[in-house]
Amino acid sequence: MNRMNVEMVVGVFLLAGFISFSWLAVKMGDINPFKNETYPVTARFTSISGLKEGSTIELAGVIVGKVNTIELDTGDYEAVVHLDVDKTVELQDDTIASIRTSGIIGDKYIKLTPGGSDIILEAGGEIEETEPSISLEELVSKYIFDSK
Repeated sequence: MNRMNVEMVVGVFLLAGFISFSWLAVKMGDINPFKNETYPVTARFTSISGLKEGSTIELAGVIVGKVNTIELDTGDYEAVVHLDVDKTVELQDDTIASIRTSGIIGDKYIKLTPGGSDIILEAGGEIEETEPSISLEELVSKYIFDSK
């Protein structure tokens, strides 16, 4: 009977370890099995320096999506950013997409500023108004070298 109790405790311990490891893998991998449905939107930027695939999209400080893919349009020399926005969020066709930095040297994210239009941007639409990333290095070098 004593051996049966030890085997039971070891089995429960292994099961708890497996559940803990699975939970940790889901959290660290940013996997959400109950993820909200999204719709695709694109935006074109002249500079996206520092923005990565998987970066967040915020509206009024609330995360409403993620950057899906980034590609270069060699014809216009612009970065085309494909966004996945939560279906619960309706974007007007005059929404402004800006690339911002969280903190001074933090990660880049896309900030959406809603417009005043009555026309709602549909799935597969494009955000026309964009503001590119501000390069801290360019600002510092401009300040240092233009101060003469």
